[in-house]
Amino acid sequence: MRILVVEDDENLNRQLADALKESGYVVDQAFDGEEGHYLGETEPYDAVILDIGLPEMDGITVVEKWRAEGKVMPVLMLTARDRWSDKVAGIDAGADDYVAKPFHVEEVLARVRALIRRAAGHASSEIVCGPVKLDTKASKATVNGTTLKLTSHEFRLLSYLMHHMGQVVSRTELIEHMYDQDFDRDSNTIEVFVGRLRKKIGVDLIETVRGLGYRMQAPSDGH
Repeated sequence: MRILVVEDDENLNRQLADALKESGYVVDQAFDGEEGHYLGETEPYDAVILDIGLPEMDGITVVEKWRAEGKVMPVLMLTARDRWSDKVAGIDAGADDYVAKPFHVEEVLARVRALIRRAAGHASSEIVCGPVKLDTKASKATVNGTTLKLTSHEFRLLSYLMHHMGQVVSRTELIEHMYDQDFDRDSNTIEVFVGRLRKKIGVDLIETVRGLGYRMQAPSDGH
């Protein structure tokens, strides 16, 4: 899962990025509204954390532009303002949720997890596919109750496939959501990670759809 943090306070931006990375996310950072808008316009994100009071372009304008451009990724707005009208303006502009400063980072992480789950059609913090259970809150996965020992890339791959269960996900899409903008992306590595993941899961849940990508679903779905 790939997150964009747009916050001009460098310490807070770093604090949020570090916490997200520790939770298994790939994180891109922007420090003003124009840079944030550009990244959100050109890169695919699973969620965005967006400050409302930004230099160059304010957060409300940024999210308005994204929505006008057809961008549908969930947006969590950060605001230091107490006025309810600012929160309403953010939601009306297209934001999905907001957190008022000062806040606990854990609350932001919980809201991001919820936004990503809802965007993928999942209500619970646990996503289940056959014997595999993904605990999005604890950032861990189990097979028949036994914890899977996964690398960060393997976890991101499993998480993305499980959030999009039943859907064919292309290698390009996986690359875009597993690596940050500066990573040297190689589609061949995806096949390596899928192979490792299949061995660790030990159950045939990840199907290769020739020429298209991969699909993960439980055997009971008829596959």
